[in-house]
Amino acid sequence: MKSAASSRPPFAALAAVSAAAFGLHGYHLGVEDSEIYLPAVKQLLHPDLYPFAPEFFLSHGRLSVFSPLVAGSARLLHASADWAILGWYALTVFAFVCACWMVAAACFDSTRARWCATLLAAAAMTMPATNTGLLLVDPYLTARSLSTPLTLFALAGLLEKRYVLAGLATLVTAAVHPQMAVYLLFLIVVLALLNRTRTGSRQPVPALASIAFVLPTGFQLTSATGPYREALFSRDYFFLYNWAWYHWLGMLAPLAILALIGRTPPRNTRPALRALCFAMLPFGLLSLAVALLFSTSPNFEMLARLQPLRTFHLITLVLILVLGGLAGEYLGRNRRWAIPALILPVAIGMFFADQSTYPSSPQIEWPSATSSNAWVNTLLWIRANTPQDAVFAVDSRYFLDHGVDEHGFRAISERSALADYYKDSGVVSLFPALAPEWKQMSNSTYGLNHFTAADFNRLEAQYPAVNWTVIHGAPPTGLSCPYQQHGYAVCRLAGSVTSNRQRTLISTPRANSSPIAQHRPALFWQNRTMERAQC
Repeated sequence: MKSAASSRPPFAALAAVSAAAFGLHGYHLGVEDSEIYLPAVKQLLHPDLYPFAPEFFLSHGRLSVFSPLVAGSARLLHASADWAILGWYALTVFAFVCACWMVAAACFDSTRARWCATLLAAAAMTMPATNTGLLLVDPYLTARSLSTPLTLFALAGLLEKRYVLAGLATLVTAAVHPQMAVYLLFLIVVLALLNRTRTGSRQPVPALASIAFVLPTGFQLTSATGPYREALFSRDYFFLYNWAWYHWLGMLAPLAILALIGRTPPRNTRPALRALCFAMLPFGLLSLAVALLFSTSPNFEMLARLQPLRTFHLITLVLILVLGGLAGEYLGRNRRWAIPALILPVAIGMFFADQSTYPSSPQIEWPSATSSNAWVNTLLWIRANTPQDAVFAVDSRYFLDHGVDEHGFRAISERSALADYYKDSGVVSLFPALAPEWKQMSNSTYGLNHFTAADFNRLEAQYPAVNWTVIHGAPPTGLSCPYQQHGYAVCRLAGSVTSNRQRTLISTPRANSSPIAQHRPALFWQNRTMERAQC
């Protein structure tokens, strides 16, 4: 019988592992999905920020305690928003490593197996989770940074029959990230039903698990149309008919491996390992069945934003922990070199993959007034030298520009901007009511880096609130550009004479689109790295 002391996580050693994982995978402020989550934090700290079009980040922020939690901690510690965000990210990495240890401890008796499972998960934590658009752990802070370790804590509590821990972790997950909590609740249902079947018990499914059967509201059986359809289909991984064969292999192979392990559990493993592996099969297959159903008819397109295949985020994590534990248990026995020989190649490969994702940025982006990344440095200048109520126009496709490294304008500059095509379309895919506004704004700034003075005049006529712009390249004559460095120019729009009060009130565009935008074709999701940045 395992003692309580033996199952207690070795926190000091796990802290060292989390520090190593932090250095290995790096940290980046304001990239990808943090462009959506961080402005809500900063607006809570400074209510005068983002007077224009805040709906593109508040749609998420209002559904979660994430923003108040981070902002509240910054106030409590008298820290800047950027340092508070970094602190929370480091804390979530530590929580992830501890949670991995707890799941491994529920499945394996030997310390060797637990360490190998935890180290492998830490080394591979930024790998993609099949074709879900998610990484196991992002190298930046979002609500998922908290929900992932919380989900693992809940899973460990279920496997160890520590239901108070499981219940608390589930409730906090729901408060932080309601969408990810749905998949956890679904897993609770699966585990409860399998346990009842295995033991022959007639006890009902726990009340907490039954929450998963509550149907969401605001979804209709109808096809997506107009701008919303464009935003929805920019996430082509929502629909299984867009998947390549290797996406299917990445989805079905983990289920097959876990099913095989669950059917004939290896020696020196705990009963929870078999229960966990066996539960992953219906957990994944039922999700796949729902995703297949959503792909069978246009009438299900409005349901695709439920993203049932996000369950494979947890399935991939479980697979890594199980394989790591088995490797430590069997390959590591009497071979001290075996575990380092497994972990080091994974860590080295992930390090170079992380470097290639953000090639123009430092590995760890510490809070600072300047940056070695020219785009980030431009945004930091904007933060320090433009009015808080300034409204910017930026090329709506800037996320794919060379050197940007997917750093979001709002999150770093702390200024309002017209909607962009790539990141804000992820918000629109979940909140269809924003689609017309998103489409009109993103069309109006398509190709802005090559606008003439006349184009800017048309943009100002369409959006009187806009009074600044960022241009990647040489600005047209006639604009006053107080910042021109490393290929970027920050310019005032000469015709903007709207008062500050009027600018804060104007956030709805005029009905007619820019003539330039009307003749430009819509671009669809083309960059692989963008696929994993879904909200």
